[in-house]
Amino acid sequence: MKKLLALILALVMVLSVASMACSKEKTSGIKVGVILVGDENEGYTRAHMDGVEAARKANGLSEDQIIYKYNVPEDETCYNAAKDLVAKGCKIIFANSFGHESYMIEAAKEFPEVMFCHATGQTAAKETELKNIFNYFTSIYEARYVSGIVAGMKLKQLMDEGTVTDPYIGYVGAFPYAEVVSGYTAFFLGIRSIVPDAHMDVHYTGKWFGISEEAETANLLMARGAVIIGQHADSTGAPMAVQKELESGKAVYSVGYNVDMLNVAPDAALTSAQNNWDAFYTYAVKTMIDGGTLKQDWCSGYKDNAVQISALGKSCAPGTEEAVKAAIDKIKNGELHVFDCRNFTVNGEHLTSYDKSYGFEGVELIWDGYFHESEKISAPLFDIRIDGITELNND
Repeated sequence: MKKLLALILALVMVLSVASMACSKEKTSGIKVGVILVGDENEGYTRAHMDGVEAARKANGLSEDQIIYKYNVPEDETCYNAAKDLVAKGCKIIFANSFGHESYMIEAAKEFPEVMFCHATGQTAAKETELKNIFNYFTSIYEARYVSGIVAGMKLKQLMDEGTVTDPYIGYVGAFPYAEVVSGYTAFFLGIRSIVPDAHMDVHYTGKWFGISEEAETANLLMARGAVIIGQHADSTGAPMAVQKELESGKAVYSVGYNVDMLNVAPDAALTSAQNNWDAFYTYAVKTMIDGGTLKQDWCSGYKDNAVQISALGKSCAPGTEEAVKAAIDKIKNGELHVFDCRNFTVNGEHLTSYDKSYGFEGVELIWDGYFHESEKISAPLFDIRIDGITELNND
């Protein structure tokens, strides 16, 4: 019996070593290129870098098999970066900013043997001839909605205590694009699921990343009376400004984006909506290594752990954790649809149809009673301005 066990253990060890050798041989020489609009100091890019790093480890790649291009602007520099990555042997190349798309397409046409993957774009879903261009995004609006529930619970607590009488929310946005509109609307609807009378002002900075601009915008909104500040902008500027106001004695709180803001706003930060980009990057890199075919337009949310909210801050209202879990469970099982048309109006009316989304005019996006965000394409298309939200002028 002992000899038999010894033989079995020896066979297992041999098979294990052979498997590791085979896996190493499979990934040998693999190069992955990553084109980034920012660097590790910018929250959106930091989240992508974390996703790529998770994919690297999951697929058994070494650090030198990932080649990064940082702070690549949305111009011809992107094409040059892509071309250089091809020359360095990359067989799959990622780019993470909307304005990179046309340059990635240009490179894809020139190098058909390389996979070019672009975040937030709209081309792949409509592409019929170019088969090596891919778009990817997450259903971040789901996490935005859940972060709105966190904010709504805090707002309700402040109102129940009599600390706040006007349920006024402020939102720091970068640009009036569908991605931002979709996000702030989902956030607002999450709040309204708890505080139906809430209303919100959105003020744009005109920049994806600008610490001072985001702080100034948050201060402007708080001066108008906002007690919760949300954001679709990539720095810590707004949460830090809210923390400062809270320390001065005002009841104000922050909901961030991309990264956990507790380090910079330990008392003011309630949570942040976050993308788990590793869900896509791990899948994409593995597919490339295995010689498979990528889904040309990829998007997922809570069901594949592609989105989340960060740890709840100590200032969150009692019952928040339970409310968050209940909402996530309902999103996962299809009971809750973020853009359920029963929960918002436009000029006092509930929508039953909408086919005017920029770039997809003529495509119906409402059926079964809700707006089907990120289903026709991965990139957000919800650009509807609903009642209860006001976009402020930038003057």
